[in-house]
Amino acid sequence: MTDFILIETRGPVGVITLNRPEVLNAWNKAMRDDLVVAFDRLEADPSIRALILTGAGDRAFGAGQDLNETKSFDADRAEEWVAEWERLYHRMRSLSKPLVVALNGIAAGSAFQVALLGDLRVGHPGVRMGQPEINSGIASTTGPWIMKEMIGLARTIDLTLTGRLMEAEECRAVGLINRLVPQDRVMEEALELAGELAAKPPVAMRLDKQRFREMTEAGFRDCLAAGVRIQREAYASGEPARMMEEFLAKRAARKTAA
Repeated sequence: MTDFILIETRGPVGVITLNRPEVLNAWNKAMRDDLVVAFDRLEADPSIRALILTGAGDRAFGAGQDLNETKSFDADRAEEWVAEWERLYHRMRSLSKPLVVALNGIAAGSAFQVALLGDLRVGHPGVRMGQPEINSGIASTTGPWIMKEMIGLARTIDLTLTGRLMEAEECRAVGLINRLVPQDRVMEEALELAGELAAKPPVAMRLDKQRFREMTEAGFRDCLAAGVRIQREAYASGEPARMMEEFLAKRAARKTAA
């Protein structure tokens, strides 16, 4: 594993930290792959009864995909990219142990999706969550699937097409944040919640989580098949590369001006 993923244990709770704070914990292939390894390791450890996933720093749980990686994709690499996400999402969905997501700052795009694949989420008033992929030319496929399962079609269309981010209060109102506390208490609250879940009967926990996975499996498989088809068409058109270059150039100009 690289240092992009950190693991520690707190009694029966395993804590995983996304560790690219200099780029707001944006995803690249190495971090995706290492996160799967981390989940594998803690899933196999009988002394661990619950998990927490968080992000390093105080600005972002995750800013989503690292555009410096995807801006050079062609149709074939885009299909491989979908397969990488399938591996991570399947690993998360098949965990037998409860997963609490400790949110800090922004959870955008694929980081938003990863947060929603957790079982419960703890956040603070500065959290913002959403699916802004359209703003950088990325078509959304897995995002709408998980959002529709949790918040319905109308709000999914809103978030996907506008790319807006929801503030913490809206996230709590629609059930995406389960506990809202001051920022300096997020990890404390997450540990308390994970400890409570770790004390539950493990067979019942495993079977409940298994049933939730079964209930949503058909939609998950459909979104992955659609993802291959849609991402191949999108990247073959050249539009994502153009939009990402434009997005990155504007972001660089803002940093220079600041």
